[in-house]
Amino acid sequence: MPEICRFLGIIITMYYNDHPPPHFHVRYNQQKAIIDIETLSILEGQLTPRVLGLVIEWAAMHKSELRENWQLARQNNPLETIQPLE
Repeated sequence: MPEICRFLGIIITMYYNDHPPPHFHVRYNQQKAIIDIETLSILEGQLTPRVLGLVIEWAAMHKSELRENWQLARQNNPLETIQPLE
């Protein structure tokens, strides 16, 4: 599962050839979640409000890059890293 971004201890990854809808995976300490790229809602798992807020802020700024990476992953192509939240 390629890591596409890391910031403030939050790790963002995508699986190759993963199931729809387009989404990304988030890990922070013992917390894990799957986030829908279009709605930025949690599909599975749980994050604290603080971590979820940071992830949503980051994802909203990089939605087009997340969509592009989703397409690359579906085609088993290398993914692009995305700038972290600063």
